[in-house]
Parts: sequence; C-alpha cells; structure tokens
Amino acid sequence: MHQITAVLVGAGARGRFVYGAYAKKYPEELKIVAVAEPNKERRQLAAKDYGLSSDQLYESWEQILTKTKIADVAVISTQDRMHYAPTMKALELGYDVLLEKPMSPSPIEVIDMANASRKHNRLLTVSHVLRYTPFWSKIKEVIESGAIGSIVSIQSSENVGYFHMAHSFVRGNWNKSEETSPMILQKSCHDMDILSWLIDEKCTRVSSYGSLLHFRSENAPDGTTLRCTEGCAVERECPYSAIRIYEEAETHEWSRFITNDITPEGIKEALRSGPFGRCVYHCDNNVVDHQVVNMEFESGSTASFTMSGFSHDISRTVQIMGTLGEIRGYMEKNEIVLYPFGKKAIEIPLTVEEGGHGGGDEGLMREFLKQVRKGNNIGGQGLTSAEASLQSHLMAFAAEQSRLEGGNSVVVEELNARYTCSSADELSFLQLHIASTEIII
Repeated sequence: MHQITAVLVGAGARGRFVYGAYAKKYPEELKIVAVAEPNKERRQLAAKDYGLSSDQLYESWEQILTKTKIADVAVISTQDRMHYAPTMKALELGYDVLLEKPMSPSPIEVIDMANASRKHNRLLTVSHVLRYTPFWSKIKEVIESGAIGSIVSIQSSENVGYFHMAHSFVRGNWNKSEETSPMILQKSCHDMDILSWLIDEKCTRVSSYGSLLHFRSENAPDGTTLRCTEGCAVERECPYSAIRIYEEAETHEWSRFITNDITPEGIKEALRSGPFGRCVYHCDNNVVDHQVVNMEFESGSTASFTMSGFSHDISRTVQIMGTLGEIRGYMEKNEIVLYPFGKKAIEIPLTVEEGGHGGGDEGLMREFLKQVRKGNNIGGQGLTSAEASLQSHLMAFAAEQSRLEGGNSVVVEELNARYTCSSADELSFLQLHIASTEIII
C-alpha cells in the first residue's frame, strides 16, 4: 500500500471534516500536499492540519490546477455550482478525481463530466457514500442472493431531522436552489442513487410533489425577532432556537459548522452576526421542506420516496417488497430484518463501523484510494463512478421538473436525450468558436 497524494479544492465542512480528517487519521494512505480555499482562516487551519507551507496554499482552484499536475488525485469539495470547472480541468490534467455530491445542478454539466472521465481515461468518483456503508451493502447482498425474489416495490424515507433542516436548508449554505441545488438533488441524490442501485434497472418515469410549507415569514409566531439573539419572545419554547442548537448544546457537533472559533465567545458572536443566528421564519430560503417522488423502472417495478425536514432524528428507513419476501431496514439503528414468505423472520447481523454516514465516508475513501492504486483509470469504473451517478442525477432532475410542473409524469430517457443533445450542441459551438478565434488571430 503506497501513499496517495492529493490536492484539496475546497476546505469547508466536507473538505476538512471528512476528506481532510481521513488524511490525518490514515497518513500512510493519503497525504494532502496542497489546498485551494478562498477563505483565509480556513487556509490557515488547513496549513496547520496538514503541515503545509504558504506555497502549498492557494486562494482559488484556478491557481492550484495549473498546467502542472502536482499530486495523484484531486478532491473537489466546493459548493455545488463550483464543481464543474475544476473537475473538467483536473481530469484534463490527468488527475483521478473524487467529487462531492451532487455532481452539478446542471444536467448538461453532469453529462459533460461523465464524458470527460471517459475521454481522459481517469477515475471520477462521486461521493454517494451510502453505497459504501455496511447497512446498504448488506441489503444489496441479500437482494442479490435471491432471498426475496424479484423486486416489485420499494418504499424509502429520508428523515432530514428538524435541526438539520433548520441548519443546512433554512439558515445555511443550501437554502436557495438558484445558488446551490434543488433539495431533491442536493440532499436526496443519495437516495435516488440507492434506489437505482438496489433495483439495478433504468428508471423510466418519475412524478413528484413538494413545497416550502412551513419555514415562511407568515408562519412566524407572534413576538419573533429577526434573530434569536434579539430578545425573541418565543425563543425559549422554539425548537429551532439557534441559542439552544448551537450555544447551549452539550457538544460542538453543529457549532463547529458555524464558526472556526468554537469558544463560548466565538459561538455567541457567530449567532449575533452570522447567518446561523437568524430566525428560521425570517430567512431568505426557498428550497422545499418536504417532497415525495414516485418512480417506475424498466421491468415495471416501482419505488416511492419521501423526504421530510420534520422528524425528531436524522434517519433513513426502507421497505423492499419482492415476489418471495420482504426486507425492512432502519439505517441509523443498523437494523435489517428479512421476512421470507411462509417462514420465520431473520434478523440480519451487521458490523457497525465508525464515521459519518454509517461508516460510508471512510468506506468511500478506502475504495477510491484502492482504485487509484490499482490504476483502474477507466471512465465508467467504480461503485459510484460518474457513469453510475448519471442515472440518479437524471432521476432527481426529473423529480424536480415534475414538482415544478404540478406532478406531471416525466420520461427520464427523453430528459436524458434532450440534455445530451444540448451538451453536444454546446460543445460543437465552443469548438467552432475556438477555431474561429484561432483563425482571426
């Protein structure tokens, strides 16, 4: 096992607390040799975390991804709408790439990135971490054993958690779809990916409903203020109180995401002046807080998915109904029960792993580095390659189109064909423009 070197593009929450943390925990496997991050404070923290000098720190991806390749892999964990350009440049330079999900909120860019992975013969692994968890891996294994026969229908739920909803999608970085991604893509492309993987067929049709129902100014209780710190009359009773979630919490699990200074004074200042101290009813959010999606697959099997920001915990549950049996699972409890028809129920044992997403974060990193060492640099390979992720992204795009159209059924292949043609047309235009420019010069 030889050490893989990496450039880290984006040193925010995922960059520092997942990919960077893996390098610190397993230095014999991964070494970060350069970081690109526009925030000066985060760059300084990266220098301390990974032992970097000033000439290994960059303010932008353009600076770090120059004409010279300086590491084995590029880990890209920028904001959603900043994935495309650095990914395309890294692939062109010969980097194997680990890309934070979603690939992009633009279908054309998603298709382009998958094509670029094949063109440059490089790995492009998308961080659909659920596939790497013991929980979902075991469910996939049971399905492939034939224990429940052919899949007829799946019911899946993502319980976002009321505090996570408020943190990330009301107050936080992903609260406006035009700046990041629609909720079904940003938060639930994991779930679209899992459904696609378990059924192992192309999704043919999608319909969806959802809205921003609760976190609106007209739903604010009497006596609320613009910030929880400004003497709100109902702050003590409000479950979304920023003071309760961040300042009075027993641990810094959530406060570490709102400030790099997690002292009491630092947290208090972040709530007083930063976005996370705002009242949830007086933010600039527009992403949905609940959504349902219905899907049909090639064989006629179906799946239904529910995402809700109104749950007491962060969890995922699933019910998989087959011709010979049924599987029920609760991810956060690592509980899987097989119900073979006409026989006794069987509890499936699981090995519990540490780390985020039920061990999926570390599982993703291990598998990606293993592929890099093997030299399997062929576009399309890998458990969560760009090619595999394209299907789940198309499902999410179709769901959002259906939701915006009032629940109309969207044919996924028609959506794919339209954007594939658009991508080809755009590429042809760019090539023609470049050629014309060269002639003029």
